[in-house]
Amino acid sequence: MACVSVVIPLYETERYIAHAIRSVLAQTYTDFEVIVVDDGSKDNGPAIARSFEDPRVRVVSQANRGLAGARNTGIREAHGRYIALLDADDAWHPTKLEKLVAVLERDRGAGVVFAASNFVDDDGAPLGLVQKPQRTSYTPADVFCRNPVGNGSSPIIRRETLDAIAFDDDRYGRTCWFDESFRQSEDIECWTRIAALTPWRFVYVDEALTEYRVNSTGLSAHTGRQLETWRRFRAYAPDLEARHGNLAEAYQLRYLARRAVRGQSGAAAFRMSLQAVALSPRILVEEPARTVTTIAAAALQAVLPARLFATIEALAIGRAARPSVANAANAAPVPAPGSPVRT
Repeated sequence: MACVSVVIPLYETERYIAHAIRSVLAQTYTDFEVIVVDDGSKDNGPAIARSFEDPRVRVVSQANRGLAGARNTGIREAHGRYIALLDADDAWHPTKLEKLVAVLERDRGAGVVFAASNFVDDDGAPLGLVQKPQRTSYTPADVFCRNPVGNGSSPIIRRETLDAIAFDDDRYGRTCWFDESFRQSEDIECWTRIAALTPWRFVYVDEALTEYRVNSTGLSAHTGRQLETWRRFRAYAPDLEARHGNLAEAYQLRYLARRAVRGQSGAAAFRMSLQAVALSPRILVEEPARTVTTIAAAALQAVLPARLFATIEALAIGRAARPSVANAANAAPVPAPGSPVRT
């Protein structure tokens, strides 16, 4: 029985799936199984996944249920005591499993272990930014407000941790870990439940071990829908909501503003960044440089010609990427010239 079960949801991503699977098969840690969940794909992705002859790789097919539903199916099929999540358009550094499993083996209180991520574009070219959290230890409020994990391809989760938040979903007649009523932000909702309802800890490994693809067509690009989805699970943790709800939403708005800049929507980004400050001016106190940078980048993109803004953006990223670090909850930034990307 494999120690680690790698769950890869697959939906219309034939361009990337081979690279994702190869990155797992290239791991220095080899005690794993790979469960590719074909979530009703109509392209050639499932066939590409089935073409791998490694016996550790298997493909499970189902009617489309979304990312949460595909992850649930993968977890249900998994035999490992650790569950590693990998989206089909992302990839891992060869030592990812080795380093994160070592933490889980050593630290029995660690429920979710994650590392930093390198950002790449649609073609896999590095964007010169690294996604990582500001802190190295996390309270439930930190997870609620800031999502230190960053993206769904970063963590490895102890099976006991997932079982602590499992619930029976009457709509589907089966046990779920991710809430299938969410079609966006389902990973952040899951981390929030773990932080709010269990004693399991989040542990960070300070090394970029995931290749996270930033594109304008994925779910993460739809900022308006993301905000409405995020607001739904504020009610999941009433104590956290009562104490930190406005601050958490302000950080979410700032994150979405930065995503909107990446999606070439400067006016929307400017509007959301101002909304964030109005909702909780505390973000200007806690993270002044990053908040002001977000507002400035959004304003510039809203008024400058696209080509001129792209030139300024490239220069700013080039300078800020020494060292290249981005806060996990506020990815894909456009830093101001001369300012660090770390928050």
